[in-house]
Amino acid sequence: MNLHPDYLLNDINEPQDLKQLNLAQLQQLATEMRQLVLERDSAIGGHVGPNLGIMEVTLAFHYVFDSPHDKVIWDVSHQSYPHKMLTGRKLGFLDPDHYGDVTGFTAPEESDHDFFEIGHTSTSVALAVGMAQARDMRGKQENLVAVIGDGSLSGGLAFEGLNNAAKLHSNLILVVNDNQNSIASNQGGLYEGLAELRKTAGQSANNLFKFMGLDYRYVADGNDLATMIETFRAVKDIDHPIVLHVVTQKGAGYAPAEAAPERYHWRAPFDLTSGEDRQAAPQESYSAAIIDELLQQVEAGVPIAAITAGIPGAFDLHRFEKQYPAHYFDVGIAEQMSVTSAVAMAQAGIRPVVFESSTFLQRAYDQLVHDMALNSVPVVMIVRGGTISAGSATHQGSFDISYLSSLPNIEYLAPTSVEEMLSMLRWAIAQTEVPVVIRQPEKAVLHRPATQTDYSNIDYEIAHQGSEVAVMAVGDFWTLGEEVVAQLKRKLNIDASLINPKSLTNIDREDLHYLQEQHDLVVTLEDGNLSGGFGEMIARYFGATNIKTLNFGAPREFADNVPTEVLAEWYHLTPEQIVDDIERVLHSM
Repeated sequence: MNLHPDYLLNDINEPQDLKQLNLAQLQQLATEMRQLVLERDSAIGGHVGPNLGIMEVTLAFHYVFDSPHDKVIWDVSHQSYPHKMLTGRKLGFLDPDHYGDVTGFTAPEESDHDFFEIGHTSTSVALAVGMAQARDMRGKQENLVAVIGDGSLSGGLAFEGLNNAAKLHSNLILVVNDNQNSIASNQGGLYEGLAELRKTAGQSANNLFKFMGLDYRYVADGNDLATMIETFRAVKDIDHPIVLHVVTQKGAGYAPAEAAPERYHWRAPFDLTSGEDRQAAPQESYSAAIIDELLQQVEAGVPIAAITAGIPGAFDLHRFEKQYPAHYFDVGIAEQMSVTSAVAMAQAGIRPVVFESSTFLQRAYDQLVHDMALNSVPVVMIVRGGTISAGSATHQGSFDISYLSSLPNIEYLAPTSVEEMLSMLRWAIAQTEVPVVIRQPEKAVLHRPATQTDYSNIDYEIAHQGSEVAVMAVGDFWTLGEEVVAQLKRKLNIDASLINPKSLTNIDREDLHYLQEQHDLVVTLEDGNLSGGFGEMIARYFGATNIKTLNFGAPREFADNVPTEVLAEWYHLTPEQIVDDIERVLHSM
C-alpha cells in the first residue's frame, strides 16, 4: 500500500516530469524523498547518509539534463535511491510491499537510466571516460556525468580515470561529492588538499584537479537546490572535461545521520525515532575477540600493526585505534595499498594484521599474487564476509576461497569456532615463514576447543569417526555438517564421519588416506563458490581412487538480493537436501 498518496512524487513518472515544477515544488519533493529514504532504510536496512546528502545534486541533474540521453554514472551507486525514485521506480520507496523490487545499487535490468551494475568504489570516472570515448567515436552528442564521492578518490582507479579524463577534448562532467567522509573518516594527504579548497572557496593554488589538466569549478553548498540547478545549467553541453567540486552534508536533513556519519553510512533496520537497531547486536562477536587478542599482543610487546582499507567499523578497529593509534593504519579505500604496505612492514620485522572484506579484497588480486604470495612474507590477513549471502550481486563474498586458495605460499585457514580462530591467529602472528589468511566466521559465535596450536602442517580434526560416508565441513558450515551427520544417522542409519579440515589450501594426506580406507563417499560443505574451491581440491585428490566425492557450495553465478534460505534451497544446502543427494549417490554406486 502506498503510504503517501498525497506526495508530489506520485506525479513523477520520469525525469521529464520534473521540468514542470517550480523551485518550491522541487524543494518539497526533496523533503518527501528524504522521508522515503528514511522509511525504507529503517524498515529493511540500507545506505542512509549517502542518499540523504546527494538529494539536491540528483534533483538538479534530472531537472537540467535529459536522462537517459544524457547519462549519469554514480560511483558505488549506493547513493542512487533518489535517482531511482525519479526514474520510474518510486513504488519501491512509497509502498513497503514493493521495497524489495529495487536494489540498493544501479541496475540496468531495472531501468534504461542505469548503465552499469556498480557497488564498489572508484570506478565511475573510468567508466565515464570510456563512455565518452565511445560517444566520440560514434560521433554522438550527449552529456556524460560521473558522480564520485570524495572517499572514492582514495582508490587508485579513480586517479587512473582522472589522468585519462584530462586527455579528452570533449564533454565530460565529473562531480566530486565532497562530504568529508568515506564509509569512515577520510584518510590521506588528498583530503588535506580538498580541505584547503573548501577553506579557500576553491581558490587555493594547491588544486589536484587543475594540476592534472582538468577544468575546475567549486560549489560551496551542494545541498542548495537553486545553486545546483544553476551550476548544472552552466556546464551542460560543455566541450571539455570539468570537475565540479560540490560540498554536501552527508546525512543532510536527518540530525542523527548528520551527527554520526559513519554509523549512518549503512544501517541495518532501525527505529526511526530512537535510532536504535531493531535487532540487538549479539553480545559476543568474532571481531571483538580478535581485537582483544591483538591488544594483548601489543601489551606483551609484539610489534602489531593493524591495517584497514577504510572499513574499521566492520572489525571493531576503533577500539584498537583508540588504545594504540601508533599501531593503527587506515589507508582509505585502497586495498592494493593495504596489502603491499603490509608486505613491506612484514619484511621490516613488524607483524601486520590486515583486515579485509572478501568482496573488496578482489581489488587487490595482483598485490596478493605478486607482492604477498611471491615474496612469501609473514603478513596476517583477516577476511570477513566470505559467505554465501543475501546481499547484492556487487557485494557477494563467495569467491575468496577460489581466488586465495590457488596461490602458492599462502596458508588460508577456516576456523569453526572462536577458540580455533584465536589459536590460528596466535600461530599466524608468531610464525615467520608464510602469509596467513584467516576466514573470519560470519555466523553466531560458536565455542568449541581448538585441537591444534601449530598450523605449519595441517592435521584434520576427525570430530566423529564413522564409516561409509565422511562429511568434511569447512568453517562456518561446521554446524551444517553436524546436522547432516545427525540426519544421516536418523534417516539412513549411517554412522558418518565428521571432519574439520581447518585449511582451505593444504591437505592432510594421512587423514585422507584413512577416509579412503574406511568410506565410500566423501562429502564436502563449503560456504563459497564451488569452482576452484575446497571441494574440488578434495575431489582431485580422490580422482584416481575408487572413492566418490560430492561437493556442496555455490555455483558459478552472481546471486542478487536473494534471501539466504532461498539460496540454500537453490543450492541444495539444507540438511534434508544434502542427505537426499547422498542417498541417491549411494544407491547409484
